[in-house]
Order: sequence, then C-alpha cells, then structure tokens
Amino acid sequence: MLLKEFKIYFERELSDLFTLEEVRHFFYILIEDLLDENRFVLTFKPDYKLSAHDLNIFEQALNDLKKHRPIQYITGLAHFGDLILKVNESVLIPRPETLELIAYIKEQFKFAPPKTILDIGTGSGCIPIALSQLFPEAKITAIDVSEKAIAIARENAQQYNSTIKWSLKNILSEKSLDQKYDLIVSNPPYVRALEKKEMSKNVLEYEPEHALFVTNTDPLIFYEKISELAFHFLSEDGLLFFEINEYLGKETSALIKEIGFEKVVLKQDIYMKDRIIMAKVTA
Repeated sequence: MLLKEFKIYFERELSDLFTLEEVRHFFYILIEDLLDENRFVLTFKPDYKLSAHDLNIFEQALNDLKKHRPIQYITGLAHFGDLILKVNESVLIPRPETLELIAYIKEQFKFAPPKTILDIGTGSGCIPIALSQLFPEAKITAIDVSEKAIAIARENAQQYNSTIKWSLKNILSEKSLDQKYDLIVSNPPYVRALEKKEMSKNVLEYEPEHALFVTNTDPLIFYEKISELAFHFLSEDGLLFFEINEYLGKETSALIKEIGFEKVVLKQDIYMKDRIIMAKVTA
C-alpha cells in the first residue's frame, strides 16, 4: 500500500476523534519515529510504498489512537527539546512546560554552573539528562519511587552518555538528603483529583497515576516535604526549582515562604499560567 493512500485512510478513520491538525501531527510522528523518514517524505517520494511489516505497524498505531493511547507510548519515543527519550506507561510523557523549567534554570545559572544537582521524581529522566547537557561538569543525582521509571531513565541517560546517580526512594519517607546541593529541582505529582474532569482520556487512562495525582485535601504534600528538605540541604546560594499546579501558585509560594525561604519567585509559562517557582533560602 502506498503511504499517501494510507494517509487518506488514516485521516478519515480518526476524523471523528481529533482535529485534522492533530491527526496529521500523529501521522508525521509515525513517519519520523517508526519509518525513520523525514516527515515530508511524500513531497520527495510521492510513491513511497509501505512494506507489509510497516503497514501492520501503522494499522496497529491507528487502532491504538482510536483507543486514545498517547502517540508517544505507541512509538515508544518522546521528543523533549533536542532529546529523544524512550517512554512507556511507567513514566509520564515529558511536557513542553518542563522545557520552560529547564530554560529558567539555565538562565539562573548562566554565570556560575551548579556543581551538584538533585532531581526528585525523575520519571523518564528528562530533567537530569537535559541538565547534564547544559552542565556537563555537574554531579547529578535523580530520585524516583518507581523501579520501572528508573530503568527507563537509566536507559535514556546511557543514550546521551549522561553520568547520573539513580536512587530508588520515596521522598515522602526521607528525613534527610545524602549531601548538600547547588540545585534541587522537582516536577512532583500535583494534579488534584477534582481536576480529573478537565483532563483528556489519553492521560487518564494511560499515564501513571502515582506520578500525576494528589488528594484534594493535601495537594501540596510533595512541595512541603521537598521544600523542608531543601531548606536544610541546599548549599549556600543554592536554588530550589519546582514545576507547579497552575491553580495553586500563590498557595505553593506561601507554603515555601512559611518553611523559611526568603526569596520565592513565581513565574508564568508562555500561556500566562503560573507554572514555575524558584526559591532561595536567603533573599
């Protein structure tokens, strides 16, 4: 079957579930990640023919998309800036908002790179791997509660020759950290159960709940614990960074100040939503 013929079929089959723009985006991802071709291959090779093997893979991908399975879990790959990371249902799919977090960290350390970094709740390893590219001399430690997540993160790090120390821990159970750090960063679970109604089916049914959700009654549990640890284990002039729930920016900032941080900066993302917090023990 010709690829251009399958494209017509693909768009028709998904037309009731997604916008045409979304469908074409999915199709381009399949071309790049499954065929290892340029997304505009049909411009250069209009008669590109799918092998029986490739056709079977594309048909399976189409069936998975009809079930709202995320395209990244279908291909097993997630694009994160310049990184291409392996992902599966054991880890969250890296979001563009987290790239903004990385960019903000880069900006704050442009004159004096951190020598020691701790990432809490590493998932796919997207944050420590991206930071290892920015700060190749830094010693980086990454924590996660999931063995499966750490296995994926370790594999991703090996692909980019990133030397990272992996640690299987539940941060909520920790009373101290192993050392002091110049940079502590976390994108912890922060979605309240009451917000599930706003979320798409592909997230709710496929991405790991433990990495997403917190209770309505204690939504800042991770921010409180991590901030308490960071207050005692940041080096002098060290910085704490969080990705946060857009609805709880003021509450999260107030909590961090109550713990003792004198400088707390709440930063919005490109969509003007409260998304990142930077904190320092002394102003």
